[in-house]
Amino acid sequence: MRTAEHAAAGAGAASGTGTSAGVSAVGGTAWRTRLVVWGALAVVLAAGLGLRLWGYRQGLPFVYNIDEADHFVPHAVAMFQHGTLNPHYFANPPAFTYVLHFLFALAYGSGSGVVAHYEQHPAGVYELARVAAAALGTISLWLLYLTGARLLGRGAGLLAAAIGAVAFLPSFYAHLALNDVPTLAPLSASLLGTAGVLRKGRRRDYLLAGVGLGFACASKYTAGIALVPLVAASAVRLAERPRGAWRGVLAGLLIAGLAAAGAFVLANPYSVLDYHHFRAELAHQSSLSAEAQGKLGAPREGGLAYYLWSFTWGLGWGPALAALVGMVVVWWREPKLGWVLVPAPLLFLAFMGAQGRYFGRWLLPVFPIACLLAALAVVWAVDALGGPRRGWRWAFAAVLAAGLLAQGLIHTVHSGRTLARADTRNLTRAWMLTHVPRGARVVVEPVSPDGWAREGEGHHGVYRWSKYPSLVARVGSGGRLTKHLRVVGIESYETTLAPALLGYYKAHGYCWVVTGSTQADRAFADAPAVPRAVAYYRALARQGEVVFGASPYARGHGPVAFNFDWSFDYYPLAYARPGPLMTVYRLHGGRCGAQARPRAQRA
Repeated sequence: MRTAEHAAAGAGAASGTGTSAGVSAVGGTAWRTRLVVWGALAVVLAAGLGLRLWGYRQGLPFVYNIDEADHFVPHAVAMFQHGTLNPHYFANPPAFTYVLHFLFALAYGSGSGVVAHYEQHPAGVYELARVAAAALGTISLWLLYLTGARLLGRGAGLLAAAIGAVAFLPSFYAHLALNDVPTLAPLSASLLGTAGVLRKGRRRDYLLAGVGLGFACASKYTAGIALVPLVAASAVRLAERPRGAWRGVLAGLLIAGLAAAGAFVLANPYSVLDYHHFRAELAHQSSLSAEAQGKLGAPREGGLAYYLWSFTWGLGWGPALAALVGMVVVWWREPKLGWVLVPAPLLFLAFMGAQGRYFGRWLLPVFPIACLLAALAVVWAVDALGGPRRGWRWAFAAVLAAGLLAQGLIHTVHSGRTLARADTRNLTRAWMLTHVPRGARVVVEPVSPDGWAREGEGHHGVYRWSKYPSLVARVGSGGRLTKHLRVVGIESYETTLAPALLGYYKAHGYCWVVTGSTQADRAFADAPAVPRAVAYYRALARQGEVVFGASPYARGHGPVAFNFDWSFDYYPLAYARPGPLMTVYRLHGGRCGAQARPRAQRA
């Protein structure tokens, strides 16, 4: 298929009047083609939504993801408490927070109703927020299809949407009330407008691209990468238009710029009304991203290498390699499209890879473009190698599509099955409710929220057990106990540990010690940095008696090496349920009494 045919097919698909040559050849008529494509699209969207909702209640009524517990939902509720729409928080832009705020108001009525429900039954509030994230993620798939149809034809748009539907990272993070996946909806809308700018250059295309860009930036700052394709498309049109037509392009860019600014301020009004606070938090967030990776057990190979590796599982080896092929082929077949699709992901990788901290989900803003490039590579491969016979071409296309979708589908289905099962921390708490006496003194590592030790699910329940303050350091520089206590952040928890603490536990009646592998494993992964923590865990294994354990791994599968992605998103097939490897120890001696040797239990 020639480039001109791709463009015509894409324009027709976007307007609903044309056909994709590859699909229409099978359908025979325009209306039949539309029915086939729309039916296939409905299947893709339904599957995408189903995969994003499968296991969405993971962990509830407790919220174990720290970012989910600290951002968005709490701030959306807090605006009802302080009676203003100022979030007083700009480390993450507030667009998704506002979506949740108004959604909660619709669901629970008055502000007092929202607050009461959040304090007494937070699980319902988080369920609603997670469904909203999944729905916005599914909408982004529809917008991705439209973008692909406009640029490449309906078949390519459908394949791009299918890749996005089964890709692991966007599917997994749609299960959490975070801004990563919801941002893809306005970002994809901006790409759709940019596709229109490239193909037709209408003012409404510039308007859509600008509005999408503004809302995307108000959802996640790094979504500003959508500006690069818009500028590139405008530059291409400026180079192609006859002399004197530059006024139309500049007018379009002005419309897009004003629309982007207006949408950003509409979704983040206190960036203007509380500018000094906004600027201070934005600068602070930027400094945190740029500073050296300070998390214990974090990877040290550098951001660029880490992100390239993340593509191989977060998007999949097949789509990642196809996208790389697409980057090369697009310059050969249609350079103007290359300017729109290629620079943005490269610039994004260069910028994010230079930061001091890196996590796989931070790649998501360029996933839509990667899906388009992968689909583009498949379309051109079919054109080049498919042969003249229709059946053969369709068989070849089906094989290529299956190869691109297989890895993501396998791991995303596995993720849904895993998340639908009880979290190891919930299993551990259920065991403790039966076996640990009410009021007993317990030590619980910061792998669970504070409410985990309370009765019921609300935020103001009575504490079931007396919990040791795990974020208080009482060990001095020599590894001995000291009277000079200090409070530390959760990232410094391992620095508070030393074998001397076990004697303190016994002397003060803290006889039950609960550990989780997402804390312990990071110490062993970076042992030279925290030798006393390693010694603490080894001493605990010698002095403590294991009375209960809950494993996230399938029978016969060993532990997964600690990683700030895979230890929390359960990508490896070794996982059978969410959560860390949990162990409950019973100490003896001191105020903990003699050793009774009950039989250890496992879940």
